[in-house]
Amino acid sequence: MNEDLQNYLNEIRRDFSGKPLQEDTVQQDPFRQFEIWFEEAVNAQILDPQAMTLATVNEAGQPSARVVYLRGTQDGAFIFYTNYRSNKARDLEQHPKAALNFLWRGLDRQIRIEGVVHQVDPQVSDNYFAGRPRESQIGAWASQQSHQLKNREELEEQVKVYTNKFEGQEVPRPDFWGGYMLIPHQVEFWQGRPNRLHDRILYALEGKGWTISRLSP
Repeated sequence: MNEDLQNYLNEIRRDFSGKPLQEDTVQQDPFRQFEIWFEEAVNAQILDPQAMTLATVNEAGQPSARVVYLRGTQDGAFIFYTNYRSNKARDLEQHPKAALNFLWRGLDRQIRIEGVVHQVDPQVSDNYFAGRPRESQIGAWASQQSHQLKNREELEEQVKVYTNKFEGQEVPRPDFWGGYMLIPHQVEFWQGRPNRLHDRILYALEGKGWTISRLSP
């Protein structure tokens, strides 16, 4: 590693000063606690508070992670949308379990979520797709997500093809594009605290209810 970079990594330090997070003051339902924290992130003008890291595993056990957007919550699940032919979709077909992570640096907070993943009902995907900007709808048709391209022009040519194809009409949702819902069995709320003695509150699903415990930092 470059020596200057290594020195920078060795020296960079920032302490945390978040408010205490206590087991006896958090909500009993992790989804309600998530809503409170999300609202606080929005009010704090955190950039893209809906951005979350999605981690999946392929058939060889190789993990992959990428940032996607939370696009809804429904019946205790977290919803995101993607191309059903993408690498992440293939991972989820082989191993329908995943992890999510929200990082809100301005509040020194993280939320870690683990659970099982299912495709949403097609009508849910239809409704969401219908509300997207037309350019994004065209993009869903034009992009063969995760496939190699010769160059940028190849992608732009496909955009022209589908722009012409759907000219003067509504753009239907491709059958290879839609939503997933992650149904959690574990949710951890992490609050940065001074001296790296962070607060970690874990919700674990047991039966039909949630248990709440504190984890060591």
